[in-house]
Amino acid sequence: MKATMENKYTSTNPLGRFVTRDALSFHLGIKSDNIYKISCWKYVIHVVGKGKSRFVSYADMPPVLGVEPPRKGDFAKWRKRIKTRKQKYVPKFWAQFYVKQIEDSNSVETLLNWKSLVSQCKSLISLEGVKKIDQAVTARKLKLEEVSNPSY
Repeated sequence: MKATMENKYTSTNPLGRFVTRDALSFHLGIKSDNIYKISCWKYVIHVVGKGKSRFVSYADMPPVLGVEPPRKGDFAKWRKRIKTRKQKYVPKFWAQFYVKQIEDSNSVETLLNWKSLVSQCKSLISLEGVKKIDQAVTARKLKLEEVSNPSY
């Protein structure tokens, strides 16, 4: 029996627009194919996957492209979550997630959009994470420019 993923949006949490299968898989440390069901409730996200059933805070989800960009209120929620967890920065998976998205970018335009989004959130990400993201942007940009302008 093949399991299918189901998204149930029962509320309109402002951070709900950033909930993606990819981000959840990075956060939970499982393959995205192993997530069977995502239910977005009023205050939390319920994720059911292979061998896991977890509740995840909306404030743990990183901003993504393709939806309304982060607003001032979103940053307040992320900072509150950081403070509640007694940490200085968002979870490390944010940087890993962004590096993967950047590496998967198939155009310079998409790459620059990710770079712009990350630059808005730099204050939330650790210095080490920002360095990894910047390295990924540089490497991917060179590769994309090389593909579009091959030297014979």
